[in-house]
Amino acid sequence: MLKFTKDHEWLRLEGEIATVGITNYAQEQLGDLVFVEFPAAGKTVEPGAVVAVVESVKAASEVYSPLKGEIIEVNEGIVASPGLVNTAPMDGGWIFKIRLSNPADVATLMDEAQYIAQLT
Repeated sequence: MLKFTKDHEWLRLEGEIATVGITNYAQEQLGDLVFVEFPAAGKTVEPGAVVAVVESVKAASEVYSPLKGEIIEVNEGIVASPGLVNTAPMDGGWIFKIRLSNPADVATLMDEAQYIAQLT
């Protein structure tokens, strides 16, 4: 199941674990990424909390937690290659994984059609 936030994060849910990254739209607005600051694994976060920061040649942008849960993994592959967020934002360029406190809360997020509609 793929969901989106108004802040341009995507979330792919598998059981109670969600993989989170920034959308293609967000990476296009930022330009070429040069650095990603990760959250600490084991940290519990609330919805809307700043979890990571992505820095590009243009600007830095915060990445927010879409839902409440515990950060369980970060994508170490983008430390050496932050450009993966640009080339594969919704695949190999994911940023972190979170164990959701309540997986049913994903119903509060937008589906792809709703997300695309809010961009226009």
